[in-house]
Amino acid sequence: MDTVESIRSWVSTHKLTSIGAIWASAIGASMAYTGSRTVLKPSLRLIHARMHAQAFTLTVLSGAAAYHYYDKSCRKQEEAASA
Repeated sequence: MDTVESIRSWVSTHKLTSIGAIWASAIGASMAYTGSRTVLKPSLRLIHARMHAQAFTLTVLSGAAAYHYYDKSCRKQEEAASA
């Protein structure tokens, strides 16, 4: 089993954990970016980081839904072809 397949398998079984980790990473990255680039109060930086993380999480969730739909339709086609 190669690395990409093992990561895909882990993400498939731990969907919410991986989405939560992506959200937390986006918060941290946004806080670091805004902390080094702008002179905002920490409360405003946190609000901006949360908004960026939410947008990124919605993008990831949309991608996960599209992948789930694609994977489900591929499995149906494989089952129909083998039957």
